[in-house]
Amino acid sequence: MLIVYYSLTGNVRRFIQKTKYANTLPLEQAEGINEPYIIVTGTIGFGEIPDKVKQFLDRHRTNLIAVAASGNRNWGQNFGRAGDLISTTYHVPLLMKFELHGNEKDVKEFMIKVEEISENRTRETVQSY
Repeated sequence: MLIVYYSLTGNVRRFIQKTKYANTLPLEQAEGINEPYIIVTGTIGFGEIPDKVKQFLDRHRTNLIAVAASGNRNWGQNFGRAGDLISTTYHVPLLMKFELHGNEKDVKEFMIKVEEISENRTRETVQSY
């Protein structure tokens, strides 16, 4: 499964590095992708989607299958809100939210959820009638 990520401050990049997934691309290198992907992004401002992520998703929405978002719990109800907004706007599941660069538990949860999505997509492809 391809993971596309955007990391303004480096937190999301560090999170992705902890997963040890080989099939990852920073958003800046993902232009023109033509395969299913999960996006992982941070939240900016008062719970907003970064502009670069919005622009990318507007061009590549057809292959988006899920989202995960980083945030800071100090922002209360706006914690990781970019994930909520992407999920609602692009009609994809929100896998999870994690604080800053995540902890070991967050990394494990993310990896399990990515594997579940991969298995479900494979099963749907094989079992299509």
